[in-house]
Amino acid sequence: MTSAELLVDRSDISKTHFNEACSATSTELKPGEVRLAIERFAFTANNITYAAFGDAMKYWNFFPAKEGMGSVPVWGFATVAESTIEGIKVGEKLYGYYPMSSHLIISPAKVSPAGFFDSKAHRAELSPIYNYYTRTDVDPGYTADTEEVQMLFRPLFTTSFLIDDFLEDNGFFDSIQVVLSSASSKTAYGLAFQLAKRENITVVGLTSPSNAAFVESMDLYDVVVGYDQITTLNADIPTVFVDMAGNADVRATVHNHFTDNLKYSCSVGASHWDKMGNTSELPGAKPILFFAPAQAQKRSSELGSEGFQARVGEAWISFAGKAVDWVDVIEQNGENAITDVYKNTLEGTAKPREGYILGF
Repeated sequence: MTSAELLVDRSDISKTHFNEACSATSTELKPGEVRLAIERFAFTANNITYAAFGDAMKYWNFFPAKEGMGSVPVWGFATVAESTIEGIKVGEKLYGYYPMSSHLIISPAKVSPAGFFDSKAHRAELSPIYNYYTRTDVDPGYTADTEEVQMLFRPLFTTSFLIDDFLEDNGFFDSIQVVLSSASSKTAYGLAFQLAKRENITVVGLTSPSNAAFVESMDLYDVVVGYDQITTLNADIPTVFVDMAGNADVRATVHNHFTDNLKYSCSVGASHWDKMGNTSELPGAKPILFFAPAQAQKRSSELGSEGFQARVGEAWISFAGKAVDWVDVIEQNGENAITDVYKNTLEGTAKPREGYILGF
């Protein structure tokens, strides 16, 4: 049985440590626990955001590691390797939120035919959206031949969906234009896909020169400009800024260009994690951190959990049909591959068309 994990130095996320033994592999189960064998998981710029905001947003708290280290959360598939709970059988496949490890021990609660929550004490105060594990045999959004697309895009697209839903919920803050940084990122173009359905909303993508051709090829953005061309945009248009990059210089340029016409500004990602800086004193709307689970919980309370999931599911199916054309899936396994993909993504050298599926 393969046993391994990748840990990150919480004080410097560029430093990693690979353990050839994962404690969850051999620890004896207590009553009410289940051991999961993590099969495969996706790794994207979104996972760098989890690391960059690990302390601020409590992402490190999901899968506690030894002092000073953290396990970066990932989305993927696992199978039940051992179970002490009637109704959860060995061999079941589950989609959900996992550590970068070969195994995980959870304490299932609220078990239903659709899935269950992990009720471990350290996850009790964390968003339930991340604590839920879906049984694939009854998941309407699952097919065996689209696992890679689901791992790479589904959690990101859910965030994209929720940002679009939040903006609509707030009348787009009386704006007619949405500017997205890191336009080649999967969360950004998932949002662009949703925004493209809106009438009278112009969608602007900010990107680096090396990614411009890819961004333009998707035909999702009304305007694509480089980071050095932000000041060529019409500053008189009421605008929303959705920052996927987390680059302090880019954010400052956007705010100083649009000033009072910047009606809403939020940070969603940190693909430029090493350039976040402090930009609290800027003209225009005060930058805030967008927390997708808050909007999800609001909609779930209004529509009911099934109604909300149905709405997201309908949008996901539409997007997934297009997303397969925008990604080249690269599947790799083992210490060197996992470490290299982590570092390349952290350094921003991964190509936008590349979609990495990893395993131990």
